[in-house]
Amino acid sequence: VYYYTTKAKNLYTDIVYPDPVYIMFGKETKGLPEDLLYAHPDNCVRLPMREGLRSLNLSNSVAIIAYEALRQNDFEGMRMKGELHRLQWSSEQ
Repeated sequence: VYYYTTKAKNLYTDIVYPDPVYIMFGKETKGLPEDLLYAHPDNCVRLPMREGLRSLNLSNSVAIIAYEALRQNDFEGMRMKGELHRLQWSSEQ
């Protein structure tokens, strides 16, 4: 389990996400309980933030992390090609 918090020392890019992986986020207003974070310091992870900003929107944070974990696992089970509705991509594109 990885715990996402603005208080962590580890960056999300430092993590090698296994498959499956469990990722936990707290409430947007409070985050995760500090007792939980303190008990698992090596599994606490953060997204980089600009100085003076509180944090990213929770749904944006979840999307960033979910897609990083999927990317590291080669987007297994996901559709990798898009198709046009009326036209077709040429083989050169």
